[in-house]
Amino acid sequence: MPAEWEPHEATWLSWPHKEASWPGRFAPVSQVFAQITKQLTATELVRINVADEDFAERVRKVLRTADVPLERVRFHFNPTNDAWCRDHGPIYVVRDVNGKRERAINDWGYNAWGNKYPPYDLDDVVPTRIAAEFGERLFTPGIVMEGGSLDVNGRGTLLTTEACLLNPNRNPQLSKAEIEQYLKDYLGVTHILWLGDGIIGDDTDGHIDDLTRFVTADTVVTVIEEDPADANYEILQDNYRRLLTMRDQDGQPFNVVTLPMPAADYIDDQR
Repeated sequence: MPAEWEPHEATWLSWPHKEASWPGRFAPVSQVFAQITKQLTATELVRINVADEDFAERVRKVLRTADVPLERVRFHFNPTNDAWCRDHGPIYVVRDVNGKRERAINDWGYNAWGNKYPPYDLDDVVPTRIAAEFGERLFTPGIVMEGGSLDVNGRGTLLTTEACLLNPNRNPQLSKAEIEQYLKDYLGVTHILWLGDGIIGDDTDGHIDDLTRFVTADTVVTVIEEDPADANYEILQDNYRRLLTMRDQDGQPFNVVTLPMPAADYIDDQR
């Protein structure tokens, strides 16, 4: 599995349409996605999942208003339940054979973060639909895994959390060692590192992309809560202490860069 910063043709998005995902705050979401698309089109294609041509035309109108160059956008008729393409979309893997790069897609199982937000049947089949459209080789590991639950440095090391991957609402039939073997078999990684819990109020049960990310092969950024009275303080301190002791696939320590945790936001008294 390549690192996120490696050269790639396009970024995939699933256009938002489920108002319940942003209770009382849905109105500006499409404009935010339009600005994301605009920034991406400066250097690459953007491939957008929509339900049909009518949906695509509605999105085009939003993009035109934001001065997005539509020649850098491609629409794909893959209906979705929600907008979280990082979690339900395809995870690509590559290999070089005789000077030629080969590419394949992993279609992991998807259950909307432990069956929290059904239905998710449309999201679950997005990678398979994309593989069929492009004639990509397809792997179906047969276990639940979201893209946001893991991060790789492109050199063989994968970073994840115990809170998410070991949660019984994902793959209760599998041990930690068995989950690690799936990651090695289907993502081509050799070295797996585990942080602990995720932040309070995170519906994903501790996705790594909320906490800690590779920015180069040997550097990670991680969030730190500076208020000892905050519920996230010890959770994030524990993760930070783990990172300081971790080593990469070659036995070398990481450069660990800290970022301040944003202030908590509440909706109807829910953090």
